[in-house]
Amino acid sequence: MYIPSKYQNTNLDEVRDFIKAHSFGLLVSTVNNRPWATHIPLELQTDVEGNEVLYGHISKGNEQSKNLLENTAFMAVFTGPHSYISSSWYSFEDVPTWNYIAVHVYGKLTVLSDEELLFSLKKLVDKYESKSEHPVKIENLSEKTMRQVMGIVGFKMTLDEIHAAFKISQGHNDADYHNIVTKLSETDNVLSHKMAETMKQKRK
Repeated sequence: MYIPSKYQNTNLDEVRDFIKAHSFGLLVSTVNNRPWATHIPLELQTDVEGNEVLYGHISKGNEQSKNLLENTAFMAVFTGPHSYISSSWYSFEDVPTWNYIAVHVYGKLTVLSDEELLFSLKKLVDKYESKSEHPVKIENLSEKTMRQVMGIVGFKMTLDEIHAAFKISQGHNDADYHNIVTKLSETDNVLSHKMAETMKQKRK
């Protein structure tokens, strides 16, 4: 991913928080000499060796599952709020642009054992069921229902490289920056509102 230096985010704590908050990502690799991507939750956690990794799982019927053991490079893509930015919101003439946040992670995959897969599924479900009125627990599901786990393969992915682009109008002066925030807030686009909130948090 090409990232101009002023948009590169090297604050790993901030990047980690972003990945955790936008964990439904893209797992990208090459399958039969073609690019292949799978939309799945990828959870940033620490494994038993103390390494930061991404945990995930895909269907055994997915062609991508066939090269999990080939020691090939994988990429995980995480995206956040994004929005069109009109140059009419600036105090000077310029071209329109697009604000966005995106993180690319490169690494290798290790297939999980059955026990590791089950543990990762419990953590995944517990995380997203935590605010449910009647939370589902993996350990309470019937043996018949849990047979579906036989159709997936779990993995953990190393974080060998992290490229983070946070393009949020940071090159503008305060007056233009806050005017962009105001204009984004006035649109009827939910993602524009989220970008406005992100920008507010970055510059008071």
